Amino acid sequence: MLTGTGRDRPGIVNALSEAIVKDGGSIEESRMAVLGGEFAIIVLVAGVENVLSGLEQNAEAIGGKTGLGIQTRRTERKAQSLDVMLYQIEAFSMDQPGIVHSMTEFFASRNMNVASLSTETYAAAHSGTPMFGLDMVVEIATENRISELRLAFLEFCDDMGIDASLEAI
Repeated sequence: MLTGTGRDRPGIVNALSEAIVKDGGSIEESRMAVLGGEFAIIVLVAGVENVLSGLEQNAEAIGGKTGLGIQTRRTERKAQSLDVMLYQIEAFSMDQPGIVHSMTEFFASRNMNVASLSTETYAAAHSGTPMFGLDMVVEIATENRISELRLAFLEFCDDMGIDASLEAI
């Protein structure tokens, strides 16, 4: 796994992907975002041992070429579990402190894993009111009664003034 953060500029992804391919690696999964004026990337790179070792040894040079602070970490692909289903949550509300914590606490307190999470704030179209949007994927054990979970989740969201959905992927 290769992670990098640094000042945003055009061409970062091209330079990073070129360095990975040049060393013989293959990008299997990635997440990238511009947050403020900064760029962040997480990349799962596949390759034989010497390819991965080469990327680790060249991390500083790759960072110099891309302008990113590069870190590498050995990992393995997460095993797929047959006893969980993926559910997508989309939520929107007026922005308020603690929304992310409250939303994740709802699922964590039920021993459900957050697989991905993306949030944004923006101004409402006509009023300029600060708004909040969340897109999250959670792993829910198949033993759970989804109808009961969905009802509890929607009640939770109503109490917080959040418009949300919970749908199987």
